Amino acid sequence: MTNAQPAPLVFAPARELAARLASRDVSAVEVMRAFLAQIERVNPLVNAIVTLRPTDALLAEAESADRRLASGETPGPLHGLPIAIKDLSLTRGLRTTFGSTLYRNFVPTSDDLYVERVRRAGAIVIGKTNTPEFGAGSQTFNALFGATRNPYDSTKTCGGSSGGAAVALACGMLPLADGTDLGGSLRNPASFCNVVGFRPSPGRVARLHARPDDTLGVHGPMARSVDDLALLLSVMAGPDPRDPRSLPEAGAEFRDLPARDFTGVPIAWSERLRRYPVERAVTAVCNTVRSVFTTLGCEVVDGEPDLDGVDELFQTLRAAGYAAALGRDLERGRAQLKDTVVWNIEQGLKLAPADLERAERIQAALDARVSTFFAVHEFLVLPTVQVLPFPVETEWPREIAGVSMHTYIDWMATCYAISCLGAPAISVPCGFSSEGLPVGLQIVGRRGRDLDVLALARAFERATQHALRRPPVS
Repeated sequence: MTNAQPAPLVFAPARELAARLASRDVSAVEVMRAFLAQIERVNPLVNAIVTLRPTDALLAEAESADRRLASGETPGPLHGLPIAIKDLSLTRGLRTTFGSTLYRNFVPTSDDLYVERVRRAGAIVIGKTNTPEFGAGSQTFNALFGATRNPYDSTKTCGGSSGGAAVALACGMLPLADGTDLGGSLRNPASFCNVVGFRPSPGRVARLHARPDDTLGVHGPMARSVDDLALLLSVMAGPDPRDPRSLPEAGAEFRDLPARDFTGVPIAWSERLRRYPVERAVTAVCNTVRSVFTTLGCEVVDGEPDLDGVDELFQTLRAAGYAAALGRDLERGRAQLKDTVVWNIEQGLKLAPADLERAERIQAALDARVSTFFAVHEFLVLPTVQVLPFPVETEWPREIAGVSMHTYIDWMATCYAISCLGAPAISVPCGFSSEGLPVGLQIVGRRGRDLDVLALARAFERATQHALRRPPVS
């Protein structure tokens, strides 16, 4: 099995695979065997899937799925599809480490809500994908499992924190993947790995047990195409009465994306949000596709919202969240935590009520300015990440275009600034550098208008077809 070539099934579109499974054109057992063979062949090269259930258990679950379908059971939208869950999310009966040695043996007794929904839709959870410790930073490595490598250049990082998910998708080890996004964790690795990552509007994917002060974190889907991403979102999304912030629209509304005419649609194009350094190589790739939006009929102008105060806002909210969520872990296992996690928790513990009140004022003023901006522009388009994938041994970039980065968060600004807008945002492949490294373009829409963002991303994807390029490691 080790020397076998990848089966065509592993790079089939997830929608096509789901349809073939539902019609019994292919069995869940065949699909499971194909993906397990691909994982066995490729995962040792990239280290994307870090916990994998036993083969006999997975094949037994696939056989059960086939029997239920044969008996006349109506298949769910993800019937028989394998999926591995990001190692930050709870999975019932399956080890969940949060990328930390503190939780190396933790096995949850319940699922996160969206994981429960994915199972109910018929997907088979096969294991967990790698993440930085507690999802801190857009570089996927940890002391427990090591680093996940970029499939386009194994000497480079895959980004993060949903890095394992992005790499597993790019390499054909999964047809769909999930992730989380606070400051760019769905979008950054998508950009670095030439896949699609979507940060939905907050509340689109209901969350249980979220802290009232957590206004940035979301769960969302990743895929090799926008259509496949929408399929997974249709399962993950939807309200829950236990989450008062969840949006009312049913997830099924995303099952089939409607066609849309973009003639005359106003788009603001920004190279760096008028405030952040971006590598020339990134800007060059992104600028080659600006004309694609004009070809689609859009009216493209230079512009960006006034983001005054956004950096302080993000740093404050992030630090407060880390202190609230991980303060106990700092007390019981400081020596086992990486330096950046310790720093971020301690920054949160230093915050005074006045700091949080100031953040609230900054947020309110920002919301007002962003609302005015999106009343004029339907979309904002900009680079997803400010740099190309960098060496996997580098924890975080210390400089971009001659500008020093003072914290491990600074280099993620074109993502984290967008997180503060409360808007849906997607990273979609837009080309490659001269060295063959992927670059993603970020499309941001109006609050709650997730379908519009997905529709424009799909139109762009079909016009450029960069997502069809497979990595050398596949």
